Amino acid sequence: MSRAILCVLDSFGIGGAPDAEQFGDAGSNTLGHIAARCAAGEADRPGLRSGPLQVPNMNRLGLGRAAVLASGTAPAGLDVSAEPQGIWGCASETSRGKDTPSGHWEIAGVPVAFDWGYFPETVPTFPADLIAAIIERGQLPGILGDRHASGTQIIEELGKEHIRSGKPICYTSADSVFQIAAHETHFGLERLYALCEIVRELVDPLNIGRVIARPFTGESPAEFTRTANRRDYSVLPPEPTLLDRVVAAGGKTLTVGKISDIFAHSGVTSVLKGAGNDALFDKTLEAIRLAGDGDLVFSNFIDFDSLYGHRRDVAGYAAALEAFDRRLPEMLALVRPGDMLLLTADHGCDPTWRGTDHTRERVAVIGVAPDGKPHSIGIRPTFADMGETLAAHLGLAAGRHGTPFA
Repeated sequence: MSRAILCVLDSFGIGGAPDAEQFGDAGSNTLGHIAARCAAGEADRPGLRSGPLQVPNMNRLGLGRAAVLASGTAPAGLDVSAEPQGIWGCASETSRGKDTPSGHWEIAGVPVAFDWGYFPETVPTFPADLIAAIIERGQLPGILGDRHASGTQIIEELGKEHIRSGKPICYTSADSVFQIAAHETHFGLERLYALCEIVRELVDPLNIGRVIARPFTGESPAEFTRTANRRDYSVLPPEPTLLDRVVAAGGKTLTVGKISDIFAHSGVTSVLKGAGNDALFDKTLEAIRLAGDGDLVFSNFIDFDSLYGHRRDVAGYAAALEAFDRRLPEMLALVRPGDMLLLTADHGCDPTWRGTDHTRERVAVIGVAPDGKPHSIGIRPTFADMGETLAAHLGLAAGRHGTPFA
């Protein structure tokens, strides 16, 4: 037994989901389309990046080969001729949604077999009685927004009115979420958190997956900036996840980024936060250094999804992938013989796709095996195979879902 390290590159899909058509996403491919745009010179941005997508370290582990398995085509600019030096393959999602909790819970061994509740694409989107209860219990003068929206755009549009009126900005998306944006000082961070706890209770009967606090700062639309004090109020997973099983066996779970919120803090022993992928990478390295035998390090790198996928920013997404890849050797240097490292994703968010929502895609599963020997794990029928593989690696009893691939 040694350590397990699991990193989720949020939304980094690689296409090929067998049920993509059911979600209106047939043909979506986050990696493939980013790589194609880069190779065509359509993702060049002065001062940021240019040319073909450069992710040699992930590709050396098997990213390109995983993409070929998933979608049948090699991403433009990635050499798939050399034998990978890591374990590599891809996985399909079986959960009924393409949202963050569903993806992460399934990775941790618990697929979501039920349907989440969603808010309609109408204006207003929220039920009138729900808003009335929120205003009454939150002692609010009212709310702003009440529609599907991009978080950054709606803050830019309504931030000044929010500061003037004291009304929080409430919005949703295609995910099962109720999001509340409010100014950290004018409205108050603790007041925002308290309001989210009220809303969490009120939306439980609607089976809404998450209530998300979206604090921001600044005094004008040009200055408004969302801060790292985001907090997700999730429902509990329907059964024990890999995190719960690790803790029950006496191990520690060191979670980085929003992982603790996604699992409603169940099975979490340590929380390390950071603002942006680079800081989250630093925290992941810190967690690996702190972890001992039998422990799990579980990180989420949110920028791929929130800053670039949803905003349909191809150049930004490509640059973020290249930045992560440049730092990957730092992580690999901390992997000891006997450790297991997996890099994966929770869903897709193809920045070339229509709309601004997640896309149903397979995800890559690449990394380092405990024995250090490279091999293919093929196409896994469920994300839960990752959780079961890590559970077996840590000496835990088998769970109800998934099959170990090691």
